[in-house]
Amino acid sequence: MKHFQQLYYTSCEHGLSGFSGFQFNAVSPGVTAGTRQAVEALAGYEPPRSLAESDTPELLERCPVNLCYRPYDRDGRRATALCVRYVGRDSARRFGNYFAHALHSEDFREAAGGMLGIELWNSPVWTRTVAPATEIPALAAPAPGPLDVRAVAEFLRGHPHAARLPELLAAVFAALTEHGSVVVVDRDTERIARWFAAVSYLLPPPLARGLSFATYVFRPGRSRLHLIGTVPEAQLAFGTDDEAAYTVFDFSRGVFPEVPVSDLVRLLTRIGVESVRLVWSWTADYTRGGEETPDDWHAPVAAAACAGGITLTRADAHAVIDWLAGADHLGALGATVADDIHRKHRDLDDGRLAMLSSAAKAGGDIGVHREIEGKLHAARMRAYIRAAGNAAPPVPIDDPTTRERATALWERLAAEARTPRERTRLLLWAVGARLSLTREAVERATLGLAHALLASSTDDLLDEVSELLRVLPAMRESLAAAVEEVLKGRSGQEQVLSHFPANLLREADLADRPLVLEHHLRARAERMRSDTVPIMFKILKIRGRTSPDEELVSALWHPSRTWSHEEAAWIARLLPAAEPVDEAVGAWFRRALGQDIQEEESLEACLRLCGLLADPGRFAWLPADVGERVRVALDLNRVLREAVEATDLLAAFEVPPKLRWSATLALTSLCLVPAMLWLPADIARLRGRLRELSDRDLDRYLSDVYRRVTGGEGIGDVLLSHVATAATLSRRSLRTHAQLELVTAIRSHPAAHWRLADLARLEAAVRPHQPGLADHYAEDAEARRSSPQRRPRRVWPFGRHTEPAAADPPGARASAPSAPDAASPDTSRKKSSDKSRKEKGQ
Repeated sequence: MKHFQQLYYTSCEHGLSGFSGFQFNAVSPGVTAGTRQAVEALAGYEPPRSLAESDTPELLERCPVNLCYRPYDRDGRRATALCVRYVGRDSARRFGNYFAHALHSEDFREAAGGMLGIELWNSPVWTRTVAPATEIPALAAPAPGPLDVRAVAEFLRGHPHAARLPELLAAVFAALTEHGSVVVVDRDTERIARWFAAVSYLLPPPLARGLSFATYVFRPGRSRLHLIGTVPEAQLAFGTDDEAAYTVFDFSRGVFPEVPVSDLVRLLTRIGVESVRLVWSWTADYTRGGEETPDDWHAPVAAAACAGGITLTRADAHAVIDWLAGADHLGALGATVADDIHRKHRDLDDGRLAMLSSAAKAGGDIGVHREIEGKLHAARMRAYIRAAGNAAPPVPIDDPTTRERATALWERLAAEARTPRERTRLLLWAVGARLSLTREAVERATLGLAHALLASSTDDLLDEVSELLRVLPAMRESLAAAVEEVLKGRSGQEQVLSHFPANLLREADLADRPLVLEHHLRARAERMRSDTVPIMFKILKIRGRTSPDEELVSALWHPSRTWSHEEAAWIARLLPAAEPVDEAVGAWFRRALGQDIQEEESLEACLRLCGLLADPGRFAWLPADVGERVRVALDLNRVLREAVEATDLLAAFEVPPKLRWSATLALTSLCLVPAMLWLPADIARLRGRLRELSDRDLDRYLSDVYRRVTGGEGIGDVLLSHVATAATLSRRSLRTHAQLELVTAIRSHPAAHWRLADLARLEAAVRPHQPGLADHYAEDAEARRSSPQRRPRRVWPFGRHTEPAAADPPGARASAPSAPDAASPDTSRKKSSDKSRKEKGQ
């Protein structure tokens, strides 16, 4: 028989340590050092401040009692329980002494006779008196205290916050199965012990035995037990990192956390502590072993409760049904559970009834299985046809008699069906259940459905019709025949397929019906814009033509749309280059080329289109003015690649107004300035021509020069030529204050930051054009040579020394602006030009 080892821990004169103070006063034989360490860690006690100097029996009885239980494995086999009481003074008359009486067993459950740790509350086994010797005997099963289910039930009935028990139990479940601790605050430990007992009784017994707790801890933030009790006077301060790990229920103040409550917790608290132990005894027949979480325990507990006559909620019943499918350990008991649920819950949907039917069959109760199946059969078919929310898909009917009856029911419902959905689902049911329908019945049903689909919207049953077409090939032929009948029989029905899902019919289904096929393709083009070009050429193939006319193009793209550059290029490649095209094609190319271009990607697409249309055969498709514009755009693009000097490039972009269109404008705005900056500049020529740039392009030119001159790039000849050009611009060449600031900043930066050799090159470059500015550079270079640490801070506004032709007005701004946030676009033309310039050493 298992016994408990006993340990006394207190401040005393005689004990195991050999000197006075806190120590083990006495222990049972065989107590290990590890057990002593564990008890010592749990035995600490700090009284409430108001009771710290208690030294009379009356005051000491008011001190909180800590009944502590600590299991060391999941099922609580090896565990320690101890009762810690405050005893006031020690032998040296100092306050703060306490007495801890501990019981330890390697098989706590057997040694305690199945008693839970909380049931040792106020047990007569506990003592607070030191032993005269250091060895005390082991203890047989201790007697329980007065705390039992009746006492707990009476306590709950009288407590004003008893309704919080579900949240408390849910929090303890979370602490056991996830992490963290639950703190219970009440005015004394008698009440706290009853809260702990209520939780322990309601928990599944394996989890209750694994629940660690202490009925009193003055500083809960220092404990890591699952359940921690304390009184209002305690210190509830938690560290920032630990605060989330503690869930506090303050029953003394009525302050509670928000805790989600599971269906299992609701069921257990509805059963109540007085009845729950009986339910736990029944539950053992339903568990597989290894259940831990509330979800694991819910179904077995609900099944046991139902067998015991306890009413289940819908959530409880659903949990049992869902669990039955995998509960193969139940054997014949599974059929009993299915019968109980079926008879007590008449509002179950067909899906769960089917699960009960399967469970009854698996459990060997064929009678219950047939009873449930009989209820299900007609309901399944009607629910499926109506597309009810609980409709189950059809399953093959193997029994000949059952299949014959189902076929008769199907034919009766087919005569009653009115909507396309009902007709569709009837046919799906027939296929899924493998009913024995005649060919005439199938043809009649499919043709009727095809006409119904053409007369109404099919968007809401697209998936069902698609599935029917997949599983019933005869439906495709009926649908194609119905469409052709409508198109040929009534004029003005050309758009019959525009509201009809194009993917319900495949091109292969319509190979012998060209009229239907063309309208099918037109309808598909409306739904799949990205496929419009190949669809157009499929229609041309059906018609036996090579070029579209205005009607076809307008029908596919509509007048409000136009070809994108990519679509136009695609069409240009597919049209036979050596053959003439309809006049409409040239008009649509005009619209495509005339689109506004704001981005380099669009410009690239437009230029690719221009390149295609420049082919002699295709060039003939274009109106004369469009062809000229294409030529100009390609010429400008070629100049961007081939020009060798910035001024020549700028001159090439002087396009007559009548030839300025979207591509040439985009080439100017997106590519001209970046390309200029990759070419060397003839300073004298470029200074004069920069005024021909628009304000926007001149701003960009100056911004890019400034960005490069300050961006840490090497000062090559190309960059030097543009810096010199910008720095020597006269005031009358600039039209805005921002341009003035940029030129001032460009002038100032080299003097302070360039290497002296580069500064000397700049001085030489600007001297023929602005001698005063060159003198400034020479002076600053000399100053830097004489004082290497000194950097000129001055900037040069426009004035008589730097620009004899035009003096700045008084008060001109003299500080350099911050670098403008402008970046030249990285087009393919710029990249290729950049590469070629670098290869030439520019």
